[in-house]
Amino acid sequence: MTMTVTLDFAPRLMPAPAAAHYLGVGVTTLRGLPIPRRKLGAKRLYDKRDLDAYADDLPVESDREAPGDNTCDALFGEGCAGGSH
Repeated sequence: MTMTVTLDFAPRLMPAPAAAHYLGVGVTTLRGLPIPRRKLGAKRLYDKRDLDAYADDLPVESDREAPGDNTCDALFGEGCAGGSH
C-alpha cells in the first residue's frame, strides 16, 4: 500500500516551478530575478528564506501614486479595490 503525504507548508528548498508559484510569478520571470539558487547534488533549488527576503524588499505601492497608475482602476474604474461595483 502506497501512502501519499500532503504538506501544509512550503518546503524550505524548492525547484523553480514551486518557487515561481510561491512568489506568484512565472518560471521565466523567476529566473530573471536576482535570487540565488542553492546546490543540492545535481539539483538547483531556491531557499524559501531568499524568496521571502526578495519579496520583503519589493517597494510598497504608495497612496500618493498618480491616479490611473492602478491596474485595477484602469480595468474596472476608480475605487474598484473597495468592492463598490
